[in-house]
Amino acid sequence: MSASRSTGTTDAIGPDEDPERTPSPVIPGSRLLAALLDGMDAALCAFDAHGTITHWNREAERILGWTAAEAVGRRGFAGWAVRSADAGDVQRRLLAVMDAPGRQVHEFALLRKDGGRVLVRTQSSGVRGEDGKPAGVYCAFSEVHAQIDLERSIALSEALFEDASWGVVAVDVDLRPTVVNAYAARALGGGRTTLLGRPLGELIVQGVEDLEGALQHVLAEGPPPAPAELWVTLRTSEGDRRRCWRSGFLRLASPLAEEPVPLGVGWLFRDVTAAKLAEQDADRVRFRANQLHRAARQAAECEDPMEAATTSLDYALAGFADHVVVDLMADLAAGERLVRAAATPSDAPGPCLPVSGGPLPVRYAPGHPALQAVERAGSVRAAAPAGSGAAWAVEHQWPGDSVHALCVVLRSRGRTLGVVTFLRAANRSAFERPDVVYAESVAVRVAAAVDLARLTAEPGL
Repeated sequence: MSASRSTGTTDAIGPDEDPERTPSPVIPGSRLLAALLDGMDAALCAFDAHGTITHWNREAERILGWTAAEAVGRRGFAGWAVRSADAGDVQRRLLAVMDAPGRQVHEFALLRKDGGRVLVRTQSSGVRGEDGKPAGVYCAFSEVHAQIDLERSIALSEALFEDASWGVVAVDVDLRPTVVNAYAARALGGGRTTLLGRPLGELIVQGVEDLEGALQHVLAEGPPPAPAELWVTLRTSEGDRRRCWRSGFLRLASPLAEEPVPLGVGWLFRDVTAAKLAEQDADRVRFRANQLHRAARQAAECEDPMEAATTSLDYALAGFADHVVVDLMADLAAGERLVRAAATPSDAPGPCLPVSGGPLPVRYAPGHPALQAVERAGSVRAAAPAGSGAAWAVEHQWPGDSVHALCVVLRSRGRTLGVVTFLRAANRSAFERPDVVYAESVAVRVAAAVDLARLTAEPGL
Protein backbone atom coordinates (compact mmCIF):
# COMPACT_ATOMS: atom_id res chain seq x y z
CA MET A 1 0.00 0.00 0.00
CA SER A 2 1.49 3.37 -1.01
CA ALA A 3 1.73 6.29 1.35
CA SER A 4 -0.82 8.27 -0.66
CA ARG A 5 -3.40 5.47 -0.37
CA SER A 6 -2.84 5.15 3.35
CA THR A 7 -3.83 8.80 3.78
CA GLY A 8 -7.06 8.46 1.80
CA THR A 9 -5.83 9.91 -1.54
CA THR A 10 -5.35 8.00 -4.80
CA ASP A 11 -2.43 7.27 -7.07
CA ALA A 12 -2.29 8.22 -10.70
CA ILE A 13 -4.09 5.84 -13.07
CA GLY A 14 -1.76 3.20 -14.41
CA PRO A 15 -1.64 2.08 -18.06
CA ASP A 16 -3.75 -1.03 -17.42
CA GLU A 17 -6.43 0.59 -15.26
CA ASP A 18 -9.88 1.64 -16.38
CA PRO A 19 -10.04 5.45 -16.63
CA GLU A 20 -13.83 5.41 -16.06
CA ARG A 21 -13.59 3.49 -12.77
CA THR A 22 -13.68 5.64 -9.65
CA PRO A 23 -11.05 4.48 -7.16
CA SER A 24 -12.49 3.61 -3.74
CA PRO A 25 -11.10 5.62 -0.84
CA VAL A 26 -8.93 3.64 1.53
CA ILE A 27 -9.66 3.63 5.24
CA PRO A 28 -6.92 5.52 7.04
CA GLY A 29 -4.56 3.27 8.95
CA SER A 30 -5.33 4.77 12.35
CA ARG A 31 -9.08 4.34 11.89
CA LEU A 32 -8.67 0.78 10.64
CA LEU A 33 -6.52 -0.04 13.65
CA ALA A 34 -9.06 1.48 16.02
CA ALA A 35 -11.89 -0.50 14.42
CA LEU A 36 -9.91 -3.74 14.67
CA LEU A 37 -9.08 -3.14 18.30
CA ASP A 38 -12.66 -2.28 19.25
CA GLY A 39 -14.01 -5.31 17.37
CA MET A 40 -11.86 -7.82 19.22
CA ASP A 41 -13.50 -10.34 21.54
CA ALA A 42 -10.60 -10.01 23.98
CA ALA A 43 -9.75 -6.94 26.01
CA LEU A 44 -6.56 -5.27 24.81
CA CYS A 45 -4.36 -2.51 26.10
CA ALA A 46 -0.87 -1.38 25.13
CA PHE A 47 1.93 0.39 26.99
CA ASP A 48 4.86 2.36 25.69
CA ALA A 49 8.39 1.75 26.90
CA HIS A 50 7.75 3.91 29.98
CA GLY A 51 4.58 2.06 30.99
CA THR A 52 2.10 4.67 29.75
CA ILE A 53 -1.12 3.27 28.31
CA THR A 54 -1.44 4.02 24.58
CA HIS A 55 -4.37 1.78 23.53
CA TRP A 56 -7.56 0.63 25.28
CA ASN A 57 -10.36 -1.16 23.42
CA ARG A 58 -14.09 -1.56 24.08
CA GLU A 59 -13.79 -5.06 25.60
CA ALA A 60 -11.35 -3.67 28.18
CA GLU A 61 -13.90 -0.96 28.92
CA ARG A 62 -16.65 -3.60 29.31
CA ILE A 63 -14.64 -5.70 31.75
CA LEU A 64 -13.24 -2.90 33.94
CA GLY A 65 -15.68 -0.06 33.31
CA TRP A 66 -12.96 2.48 32.46
CA THR A 67 -13.34 4.20 29.09
CA ALA A 68 -10.50 4.71 26.64
CA ALA A 69 -10.52 8.43 27.42
CA GLU A 70 -10.03 7.63 31.11
CA ALA A 71 -7.39 4.97 30.56
CA VAL A 72 -5.16 6.20 27.73
CA GLY A 73 -2.34 8.38 29.00
CA ARG A 74 -2.20 6.92 32.51
CA ARG A 75 1.08 5.50 33.70
CA GLY A 76 0.42 1.84 34.55
CA PHE A 77 -2.53 0.62 36.60
CA ALA A 78 -1.46 2.10 39.93
CA GLY A 79 -4.08 4.11 41.78
CA TRP A 80 -7.04 3.27 39.57
CA ALA A 81 -7.13 -0.28 38.06
CA VAL A 82 -5.11 -2.18 40.65
CA ARG A 83 -4.60 -2.01 44.40
CA SER A 84 -1.64 0.02 45.54
CA ALA A 85 -0.11 -3.02 47.21
CA ASP A 86 -0.15 -4.94 43.94
CA ALA A 87 0.70 -2.10 41.55
CA GLY A 88 4.48 -2.47 41.64
CA ASP A 89 4.41 -6.23 41.02
CA VAL A 90 1.90 -5.90 38.18
CA GLN A 91 3.89 -3.12 36.52
CA ARG A 92 7.16 -5.03 36.84
CA ARG A 93 5.75 -8.26 35.39
CA LEU A 94 4.10 -6.49 32.46
CA LEU A 95 7.10 -4.39 31.44
CA ALA A 96 9.50 -7.33 31.88
CA VAL A 97 7.98 -8.83 28.75
CA MET A 98 9.75 -6.20 26.60
CA ASP A 99 13.08 -7.94 27.15
CA ALA A 100 11.78 -11.51 26.95
CA PRO A 101 11.10 -13.54 23.80
CA GLY A 102 7.60 -14.77 22.94
CA ARG A 103 4.47 -14.30 25.02
CA GLN A 104 3.97 -14.59 28.74
CA VAL A 105 0.81 -15.51 30.60
CA HIS A 106 -0.06 -13.99 33.99
CA GLU A 107 -3.07 -13.70 36.23
CA PHE A 108 -3.81 -10.41 37.99
CA ALA A 109 -6.56 -9.09 40.24
CA LEU A 110 -7.66 -5.75 38.69
CA LEU A 111 -10.14 -3.18 39.97
CA ARG A 112 -13.32 -2.17 38.19
CA LYS A 113 -14.40 1.41 38.07
CA ASP A 114 -17.19 0.59 40.54
CA GLY A 115 -14.62 -0.72 43.04
CA GLY A 116 -15.16 -4.42 42.45
CA ARG A 117 -12.28 -6.78 41.83
CA VAL A 118 -11.95 -9.09 38.83
CA LEU A 119 -9.36 -11.78 38.23
CA VAL A 120 -8.00 -11.62 34.68
CA ARG A 121 -5.64 -13.80 32.70
CA THR A 122 -3.26 -11.84 30.47
CA GLN A 123 -1.15 -12.72 27.48
CA SER A 124 1.48 -10.06 26.94
CA SER A 125 4.30 -9.62 24.45
CA GLY A 126 6.91 -7.01 23.77
CA VAL A 127 6.76 -4.58 20.85
CA ARG A 128 9.95 -3.43 19.16
CA GLY A 129 10.52 -0.29 17.18
CA GLU A 130 12.06 0.11 13.75
CA ASP A 131 15.49 0.18 15.34
CA GLY A 132 14.86 -3.20 16.99
CA LYS A 133 14.83 -1.76 20.49
CA PRO A 134 11.96 -2.41 22.94
CA ALA A 135 9.18 0.09 22.28
CA GLY A 136 6.41 -1.13 24.51
CA VAL A 137 4.10 -3.98 25.46
CA TYR A 138 0.71 -5.10 24.26
CA CYS A 139 -1.48 -7.03 26.65
CA ALA A 140 -4.62 -9.05 25.82
CA PHE A 141 -6.71 -10.11 28.80
CA SER A 142 -10.03 -11.69 29.70
CA GLU A 143 -11.84 -12.67 32.85
CA VAL A 144 -10.40 -15.88 34.23
CA HIS A 145 -13.75 -17.65 34.48
CA ALA A 146 -14.48 -16.85 30.82
CA GLN A 147 -11.05 -18.09 29.81
CA ILE A 148 -11.51 -21.24 31.89
CA ASP A 149 -14.92 -21.82 30.30
CA LEU A 150 -13.35 -21.51 26.86
CA GLU A 151 -10.48 -23.84 27.76
CA ARG A 152 -12.91 -26.29 29.32
CA SER A 153 -15.03 -26.29 26.15
CA ILE A 154 -11.96 -26.88 24.00
CA ALA A 155 -10.73 -29.62 26.32
CA LEU A 156 -14.15 -31.27 26.31
CA SER A 157 -14.26 -31.16 22.52
CA GLU A 158 -10.80 -32.69 22.23
CA ALA A 159 -11.62 -35.38 24.79
CA LEU A 160 -14.82 -36.32 23.00
CA PHE A 161 -13.01 -36.71 19.72
CA GLU A 162 -10.13 -38.65 21.25
CA ASP A 163 -10.86 -40.70 24.35
CA ALA A 164 -14.65 -40.84 24.73
CA SER A 165 -16.16 -44.25 25.51
CA TRP A 166 -18.97 -43.63 23.03
CA GLY A 167 -19.05 -42.68 19.38
CA VAL A 168 -18.85 -39.01 18.42
CA VAL A 169 -19.29 -37.92 14.81
CA ALA A 170 -19.57 -34.40 13.43
CA VAL A 171 -21.72 -34.45 10.29
CA ASP A 172 -21.90 -31.54 7.85
CA VAL A 173 -25.09 -30.21 6.24
CA ASP A 174 -24.62 -32.71 3.39
CA LEU A 175 -24.80 -35.51 5.99
CA ARG A 176 -21.17 -36.55 5.52
CA PRO A 177 -18.80 -37.16 8.45
CA THR A 178 -16.25 -34.42 9.01
CA VAL A 179 -14.77 -35.56 12.34
CA VAL A 180 -14.91 -39.10 13.75
CA ASN A 181 -13.53 -40.27 17.07
CA ALA A 182 -11.86 -43.63 17.66
CA TYR A 183 -14.96 -45.36 19.08
CA ALA A 184 -17.11 -44.28 16.13
CA ALA A 185 -14.45 -45.37 13.64
CA ARG A 186 -14.41 -48.87 15.16
CA ALA A 187 -18.21 -49.03 15.21
CA LEU A 188 -18.47 -47.92 11.57
CA GLY A 189 -15.73 -50.30 10.48
CA GLY A 190 -13.17 -47.86 9.10
CA GLY A 191 -10.36 -45.48 9.96
CA ARG A 192 -10.79 -42.02 11.42
CA THR A 193 -9.60 -40.39 8.20
CA THR A 194 -10.94 -42.88 5.64
CA LEU A 195 -14.51 -42.28 6.82
CA LEU A 196 -14.39 -38.52 6.32
CA GLY A 197 -16.51 -37.13 3.50
CA ARG A 198 -18.06 -40.48 2.57
CA PRO A 199 -21.85 -40.83 2.29
CA LEU A 200 -23.33 -42.81 5.16
CA GLY A 201 -24.97 -45.10 2.63
CA GLU A 202 -21.53 -46.50 1.73
CA LEU A 203 -21.08 -47.71 5.30
CA ILE A 204 -24.60 -48.75 6.30
CA VAL A 205 -26.48 -51.36 4.26
CA GLN A 206 -29.83 -51.09 6.03
CA GLY A 207 -31.17 -48.41 8.35
CA VAL A 208 -29.35 -45.49 6.72
CA GLU A 209 -32.72 -43.89 5.84
CA ASP A 210 -33.67 -43.70 9.51
CA LEU A 211 -30.30 -42.24 10.48
CA GLU A 212 -30.30 -39.63 7.71
CA GLY A 213 -33.90 -38.76 8.51
CA ALA A 214 -32.93 -38.10 12.13
CA LEU A 215 -29.98 -35.93 11.04
CA GLN A 216 -32.14 -33.91 8.64
CA HIS A 217 -34.75 -33.39 11.36
CA VAL A 218 -32.09 -32.05 13.71
CA LEU A 219 -30.84 -29.62 11.05
CA ALA A 220 -34.37 -28.35 10.40
CA GLU A 221 -36.11 -28.57 13.77
CA GLY A 222 -33.47 -29.12 16.44
CA PRO A 223 -32.45 -32.13 18.54
CA PRO A 224 -35.02 -34.67 19.76
CA PRO A 225 -35.90 -34.58 23.47
CA ALA A 226 -34.56 -38.07 24.20
CA PRO A 227 -32.01 -40.51 22.72
CA ALA A 228 -33.21 -42.72 19.87
CA GLU A 229 -32.37 -46.37 19.29
CA LEU A 230 -31.50 -47.08 15.67
CA TRP A 231 -31.03 -50.56 14.20
CA VAL A 232 -28.58 -50.64 11.29
CA THR A 233 -26.82 -53.26 9.23
CA LEU A 234 -23.14 -52.53 8.53
CA ARG A 235 -21.11 -53.77 5.60
CA THR A 236 -17.80 -55.18 6.86
CA SER A 237 -15.03 -57.37 5.51
CA GLU A 238 -16.47 -60.22 7.59
CA GLY A 239 -19.96 -59.78 6.19
CA ASP A 240 -23.00 -57.77 7.21
CA ARG A 241 -23.47 -57.05 10.91
CA ARG A 242 -26.70 -55.87 12.52
CA ARG A 243 -26.18 -53.38 15.33
CA CYS A 244 -28.31 -51.21 17.61
CA TRP A 245 -27.03 -47.70 18.40
CA ARG A 246 -28.54 -45.55 21.14
CA SER A 247 -28.06 -42.13 19.57
CA GLY A 248 -28.28 -38.51 20.67
CA PHE A 249 -28.10 -35.53 18.33
CA LEU A 250 -27.06 -31.87 18.68
CA ARG A 251 -27.42 -29.15 16.10
CA LEU A 252 -24.14 -27.32 15.55
CA ALA A 253 -24.41 -23.59 14.87
CA SER A 254 -21.75 -20.97 14.33
CA PRO A 255 -21.16 -18.78 17.41
CA LEU A 256 -19.81 -16.01 15.17
CA ALA A 257 -22.99 -15.36 13.18
CA GLU A 258 -25.71 -12.94 14.28
CA GLU A 259 -28.32 -15.57 13.48
CA PRO A 260 -27.73 -19.28 14.10
CA VAL A 261 -26.23 -20.78 10.96
CA PRO A 262 -26.27 -24.59 10.97
CA LEU A 263 -22.81 -26.07 10.55
CA GLY A 264 -24.03 -29.66 10.81
CA VAL A 265 -24.99 -32.14 13.49
CA GLY A 266 -23.13 -33.64 16.41
CA TRP A 267 -24.06 -37.31 16.58
CA LEU A 268 -23.24 -39.21 19.78
CA PHE A 269 -24.00 -42.91 20.00
CA ARG A 270 -23.22 -46.07 21.91
CA ASP A 271 -23.50 -49.65 20.71
CA VAL A 272 -26.19 -51.32 22.84
CA THR A 273 -26.66 -54.38 20.64
CA ALA A 274 -25.74 -56.89 23.34
CA ALA A 275 -28.11 -55.30 25.86
CA LYS A 276 -30.96 -55.07 23.34
CA LEU A 277 -30.52 -58.68 22.24
CA ALA A 278 -30.49 -59.80 25.89
CA GLU A 279 -33.63 -57.76 26.48
CA GLN A 280 -35.31 -59.28 23.42
CA ASP A 281 -34.29 -62.77 24.53
CA ALA A 282 -35.76 -62.14 27.98
CA ASP A 283 -39.00 -60.86 26.45
CA ARG A 284 -39.13 -63.87 24.14
CA VAL A 285 -38.60 -66.30 27.00
CA ARG A 286 -41.32 -64.65 29.08
CA PHE A 287 -43.74 -64.70 26.15
CA ARG A 288 -43.07 -68.33 25.33
CA ALA A 289 -43.37 -69.39 28.96
CA ASN A 290 -46.71 -67.59 29.11
CA GLN A 291 -47.84 -69.33 25.90
CA LEU A 292 -46.92 -72.74 27.34
CA HIS A 293 -48.86 -71.94 30.51
CA ARG A 294 -51.93 -70.82 28.58
CA ALA A 295 -51.71 -73.84 26.29
CA ALA A 296 -51.54 -76.22 29.25
CA ARG A 297 -54.60 -74.64 30.88
CA GLN A 298 -56.57 -74.75 27.63
CA ALA A 299 -55.53 -78.32 26.81
CA ALA A 300 -56.67 -79.47 30.24
CA GLU A 301 -60.23 -78.51 29.29
CA CYS A 302 -60.22 -80.60 26.09
CA GLU A 303 -62.05 -83.95 26.27
CA ASP A 304 -60.34 -85.21 23.10
CA PRO A 305 -56.58 -85.73 23.59
CA MET A 306 -55.90 -84.93 19.90
CA GLU A 307 -57.73 -81.64 20.32
CA ALA A 308 -55.45 -80.94 23.29
CA ALA A 309 -52.44 -81.67 21.05
CA THR A 310 -53.55 -79.29 18.29
CA THR A 311 -54.47 -76.63 20.87
CA SER A 312 -50.93 -76.74 22.24
CA LEU A 313 -49.58 -76.26 18.72
CA ASP A 314 -51.88 -73.29 18.08
CA TYR A 315 -50.46 -71.49 21.11
CA ALA A 316 -46.91 -72.44 20.10
CA LEU A 317 -47.27 -70.95 16.61
CA ALA A 318 -47.83 -67.38 17.88
CA GLY A 319 -44.70 -65.40 17.01
CA PHE A 320 -42.76 -68.62 16.42
CA ALA A 321 -43.64 -70.17 13.06
CA ASP A 322 -46.01 -69.80 10.11
CA HIS A 323 -47.04 -73.43 9.64
CA VAL A 324 -46.96 -76.71 11.53
CA VAL A 325 -47.56 -80.31 10.40
CA VAL A 326 -47.91 -83.43 12.54
CA ASP A 327 -46.83 -86.79 11.14
CA LEU A 328 -47.48 -89.90 13.26
CA MET A 329 -46.31 -93.48 13.01
CA ALA A 330 -49.24 -95.49 11.63
CA ASP A 331 -48.28 -98.71 13.44
CA LEU A 332 -45.67 -98.49 16.17
CA ALA A 333 -45.14 -102.28 16.34
CA ALA A 334 -44.63 -102.66 12.59
CA GLY A 335 -42.66 -99.42 12.27
CA GLU A 336 -44.60 -98.26 9.21
CA ARG A 337 -43.92 -94.95 7.54
CA LEU A 338 -45.38 -91.68 8.72
CA VAL A 339 -48.91 -90.47 8.07
CA ARG A 340 -50.08 -86.87 8.07
CA ALA A 341 -52.38 -86.50 11.09
CA ALA A 342 -52.82 -82.74 11.48
CA ALA A 343 -51.64 -79.49 9.85
CA THR A 344 -52.31 -75.79 9.49
CA PRO A 345 -53.72 -74.46 6.17
CA SER A 346 -51.05 -74.32 3.50
CA ASP A 347 -52.37 -71.21 1.73
CA ALA A 348 -53.24 -68.92 4.67
CA PRO A 349 -52.75 -68.62 8.43
CA GLY A 350 -55.10 -70.77 10.46
CA PRO A 351 -55.42 -73.23 13.35
CA CYS A 352 -53.86 -76.66 13.39
CA LEU A 353 -56.63 -79.17 12.60
CA PRO A 354 -56.79 -82.94 11.98
CA VAL A 355 -56.45 -83.89 8.32
CA SER A 356 -59.86 -84.08 6.67
CA GLY A 357 -60.87 -87.67 5.93
CA GLY A 358 -58.41 -89.18 8.40
CA PRO A 359 -54.61 -89.60 8.44
CA LEU A 360 -52.96 -89.82 5.01
CA PRO A 361 -49.65 -91.59 4.25
CA VAL A 362 -46.80 -89.22 3.37
CA ARG A 363 -44.24 -90.39 0.85
CA TYR A 364 -41.12 -88.75 2.18
CA ALA A 365 -37.97 -89.38 0.16
CA PRO A 366 -34.96 -90.92 1.91
CA GLY A 367 -33.03 -88.31 3.86
CA HIS A 368 -36.11 -86.18 4.51
CA PRO A 369 -35.61 -84.06 7.68
CA ALA A 370 -38.70 -85.63 9.32
CA LEU A 371 -37.32 -89.13 8.74
CA GLN A 372 -33.93 -88.02 10.08
CA ALA A 373 -35.62 -86.77 13.26
CA VAL A 374 -37.34 -90.14 13.72
CA GLU A 375 -34.12 -92.06 13.11
CA ARG A 376 -32.08 -89.90 15.49
CA ALA A 377 -34.87 -89.50 18.05
CA GLY A 378 -33.90 -85.82 18.10
CA SER A 379 -34.45 -82.49 16.41
CA VAL A 380 -33.35 -81.59 12.86
CA ARG A 381 -33.15 -78.12 11.27
CA ALA A 382 -33.28 -77.55 7.52
CA ALA A 383 -33.33 -74.55 5.17
CA ALA A 384 -34.06 -74.07 1.48
CA PRO A 385 -31.02 -73.45 -0.77
CA ALA A 386 -30.72 -69.94 -2.15
CA GLY A 387 -32.79 -69.45 -5.29
CA SER A 388 -34.75 -72.69 -4.95
CA GLY A 389 -38.08 -70.89 -4.60
CA ALA A 390 -41.12 -73.01 -3.81
CA ALA A 391 -39.62 -76.15 -5.36
CA TRP A 392 -37.81 -77.07 -2.15
CA ALA A 393 -41.00 -76.86 -0.05
CA VAL A 394 -43.07 -78.80 -2.59
CA GLU A 395 -40.40 -81.49 -2.80
CA HIS A 396 -40.59 -81.93 0.97
CA GLN A 397 -44.43 -81.86 0.93
CA TRP A 398 -44.67 -78.66 2.93
CA PRO A 399 -46.54 -75.39 2.20
CA GLY A 400 -45.01 -73.57 -0.77
CA ASP A 401 -43.79 -70.49 1.13
CA SER A 402 -41.70 -72.53 3.58
CA VAL A 403 -37.95 -71.87 3.59
CA HIS A 404 -36.97 -72.82 7.16
CA ALA A 405 -37.97 -76.10 8.88
CA LEU A 406 -37.56 -77.54 12.36
CA CYS A 407 -38.52 -81.22 12.80
CA VAL A 408 -38.94 -82.34 16.41
CA VAL A 409 -39.54 -85.97 17.32
CA LEU A 410 -42.55 -86.90 19.47
CA ARG A 411 -41.49 -89.24 22.27
CA SER A 412 -43.57 -90.71 25.08
CA ARG A 413 -42.94 -93.64 27.41
CA GLY A 414 -39.70 -94.40 25.64
CA ARG A 415 -41.29 -94.73 22.19
CA THR A 416 -41.25 -92.58 19.09
CA LEU A 417 -44.80 -91.58 18.18
CA GLY A 418 -44.06 -89.34 15.21
CA VAL A 419 -42.65 -85.94 14.39
CA VAL A 420 -43.94 -82.35 14.47
CA THR A 421 -42.51 -79.92 11.92
CA PHE A 422 -42.52 -76.14 12.40
CA LEU A 423 -42.11 -74.08 9.23
CA ARG A 424 -41.17 -70.45 8.60
CA ALA A 425 -41.53 -68.31 5.48
CA ALA A 426 -38.79 -66.16 3.97
CA ASN A 427 -39.72 -63.09 6.05
CA ARG A 428 -38.53 -64.86 9.20
CA SER A 429 -35.05 -65.84 10.29
CA ALA A 430 -33.82 -69.43 10.43
CA PHE A 431 -34.46 -71.53 13.53
CA GLU A 432 -31.76 -71.20 16.17
CA ARG A 433 -30.83 -73.19 19.25
CA PRO A 434 -33.24 -71.34 21.60
CA ASP A 435 -36.02 -72.09 19.10
CA VAL A 436 -35.16 -75.79 19.24
CA VAL A 437 -35.42 -75.80 23.04
CA TYR A 438 -38.84 -74.16 22.89
CA ALA A 439 -40.08 -76.53 20.16
CA GLU A 440 -38.95 -79.54 22.18
CA SER A 441 -40.89 -78.24 25.19
CA VAL A 442 -43.99 -78.02 23.02
CA ALA A 443 -43.35 -81.48 21.55
CA VAL A 444 -43.29 -83.04 25.02
CA ARG A 445 -46.85 -81.84 25.64
CA VAL A 446 -48.02 -82.83 22.16
CA ALA A 447 -46.48 -86.31 22.50
CA ALA A 448 -48.23 -86.85 25.85
CA ALA A 449 -51.56 -85.90 24.30
CA VAL A 450 -50.98 -88.13 21.24
CA ASP A 451 -50.01 -91.05 23.48
CA LEU A 452 -53.17 -90.56 25.53
CA ALA A 453 -55.23 -90.48 22.35
CA ARG A 454 -53.75 -93.81 21.25
CA LEU A 455 -54.41 -95.37 24.67
CA THR A 456 -58.04 -94.27 24.71
CA ALA A 457 -58.72 -95.06 21.06
CA GLU A 458 -61.08 -97.96 20.26
CA PRO A 459 -59.41 -101.15 19.01
CA GLY A 460 -58.63 -100.95 15.33
CA LEU A 461 -58.21 -97.15 15.30
